[in-house]
Amino acid sequence: MTGATNGKHEQADERIADVLVPVAIDQAYSYRVPKTLSLAAGDLVEVPLGTRMALGAVWSLRDGQGSNLKAIAARCDYAPLSGNLRSFIDWVARWTLAPRGMVLRMAMRAPFAATPEPIRIGIRRAGPPPARLTPARMRVLAALESGLAFQKAALAEAAACSASVIDTLVDEGTLETIALRPEPVAVPCDPDFATPVLEGDQAKAAAALAASVAAEDFSATLLEGVTGSGKTEVYFEAVAAALRQGRQALILMPEIALTAQFLDRFAARFGTRPAEWHSAVSPRKRARIWSGLAQGEIKVVAGARSALFLPFADLATIIVDEEHEAAYKQDDGVSYHARDMAVVRGRIEKAAVVLASATPSIESRVNAEQGRYAHVRLPARYGGRAMPAIAAIDLKREAPSRGKWIAPTLAVAMSETLERGEQGLLFLNRRGYAPLTLCRACGHRFQCPNCTAWLVEHRFRRALVCHHCGHIEKRPEHCPECGESELTACGPGIERLAEEVALLWPKARCLTLSSDFPGGTERLRRELDAIADGACDIIIGTQLVAKGHNFPLLSLVGVIDADVSLSSGDPRAGERTFQLLQQVTGRAGRFDAAGRAFVQTWQPDHPVIRAILSGDAERFYSEETEQRRRAGLPPFGRLAALIVSAKDRATAEDHARALLRTAFALPPNAKWKLAALGSLPGEDEISVLGPAEAPIAVVRGRHRFRLLVRAPRNADLQGFLRAMLATAPQERGSVRVAVDVDPQNFM
Repeated sequence: MTGATNGKHEQADERIADVLVPVAIDQAYSYRVPKTLSLAAGDLVEVPLGTRMALGAVWSLRDGQGSNLKAIAARCDYAPLSGNLRSFIDWVARWTLAPRGMVLRMAMRAPFAATPEPIRIGIRRAGPPPARLTPARMRVLAALESGLAFQKAALAEAAACSASVIDTLVDEGTLETIALRPEPVAVPCDPDFATPVLEGDQAKAAAALAASVAAEDFSATLLEGVTGSGKTEVYFEAVAAALRQGRQALILMPEIALTAQFLDRFAARFGTRPAEWHSAVSPRKRARIWSGLAQGEIKVVAGARSALFLPFADLATIIVDEEHEAAYKQDDGVSYHARDMAVVRGRIEKAAVVLASATPSIESRVNAEQGRYAHVRLPARYGGRAMPAIAAIDLKREAPSRGKWIAPTLAVAMSETLERGEQGLLFLNRRGYAPLTLCRACGHRFQCPNCTAWLVEHRFRRALVCHHCGHIEKRPEHCPECGESELTACGPGIERLAEEVALLWPKARCLTLSSDFPGGTERLRRELDAIADGACDIIIGTQLVAKGHNFPLLSLVGVIDADVSLSSGDPRAGERTFQLLQQVTGRAGRFDAAGRAFVQTWQPDHPVIRAILSGDAERFYSEETEQRRRAGLPPFGRLAALIVSAKDRATAEDHARALLRTAFALPPNAKWKLAALGSLPGEDEISVLGPAEAPIAVVRGRHRFRLLVRAPRNADLQGFLRAMLATAPQERGSVRVAVDVDPQNFM
């Protein structure tokens, strides 16, 4: 902390600073600026807040008498938040109805969460050689002939000696210890390190993206290309254009912790990996990345959605890879969609935004069709490779035998694939061994004690697990209800599928991939590398195997239960199922081997399944878009969900009904028109639906009711919600109200 002045800070006799602190409040607090302290908007400061000291950011400064105000204690030695970042924080808070302090917390948590950087100690030559020269000592001196300093462990390894040999040479004055500079968190990227060979459509697309960056103004481009068309190499040229200008680039990815292949491809193009930003990065490294970006030293970051709130000094382009992914929506805390907020930040920063996907969201497609986004297409795979041949297996006609899940046709295709020395992938988007365990004697079903959800059996862990709250309990040998040992697993998960694979192909090397297996990110990265290197024959996985991976030997994909998500009440169920199936079948045949895919389904005539089988994505998008248009759903209308929760059902329902009464008691307003309760809304009217018990009625012991607000696209939805919440009964006791503008999750 410091109160010293510097050249960019202005001195004033009487000044008041409005300081925003990263807590759940929406307003900035006013503080007196001591005459000895020079401040500017954006500075990070330490201020008294209640009975404690808190960190905050100066949001604005003004002249005034502040003798009755508490004084700012100190200015922190961290880069200030730019005006663009502060504007972005304000915009996100207004849009999501989240307290500004909570949005600020996402932007400034990193520098204060880290412990001090430890001093790195190096060893270098300092004096004459020792009186006694042993072979080990001679190897140490030879390793130091270049004059460079080594860390002790590295020097001991280079000289093939123990650390005690080095310690003795230090004691005798031959060597000395020095403090080394911290290792860089990112090596500078070279935009011309390896110029790619791009084909016709790729070259045109890359030129268009590079031109959008060179314009140094806001633009949004949808980069749509079939799986294997080389979208990554194309948007790398937008990054290269930013680097040639000396500016910065952000690449957002839905699962950055699983993308070792992407990082290697980036290094092959630019000579080094980008800085990484995700939950597996240590707090100390995150703090250094935060500072390096604010000072303009780090030029490229590849990160998860939270990277959108980093303090870029000069942001030229934002790439949103796999822009359709639901992982870009944050539901806890500040509820925001990183894809949409990336467009907002690009507009504020005057940066070029690129949304890349083989299966774009309906929202992005409509924006492109209506001219709000540019639309660049890659209609064919790189190198002229063919798309995989996709066929349906109608489970009504060709069902597996009882207790089995792989249909005979798929089993034969897998055997043929293995005989050719190629890889096969079996995809089932269901974790664990079985989604339900019940007693055949009395019918007892194992349910989570905290949620209205069945416990999923995980046989690898010998446990029953709730996928909503994380509750775990040991799988009993006998039914707790009747005492009989008639417990049976119902339905398949990937662990059960792996059991069947081991019986069908006992000699095959199998690898089961799931995000809930022990070992975390590093284990998943090693396993994905093993697949790419051909170290396994059959891959069994959930949706994480569908996310942009390149497996050279993979020629067969089998989808075990293609209908698993089509029966939900989510209005995006069809779109998401299409995207997932298109992505996972697109893993096959991306290199030399021809690709095949089999989709096991009970509904071969469902529009989504027909679209996957025919390859007619345009027809699917056209039909799905028209359904959204007729229903007034996004992007042709707007939605917001209010989730009321409490520790008991009656309290939650009472508060939800009070919210509904408040909505219809609001006075008329020129900015919105409210449809009458129980009537069909008109084209320009806002309607409030519910309250209804949530499909998962209890989560973590809290009962949940939902209200859904539907509005036309041009309505002031946020203004209506603010007015409604401002006049509604206050949250009391255990009651909590969460607002989700543009909800993606309807459970």
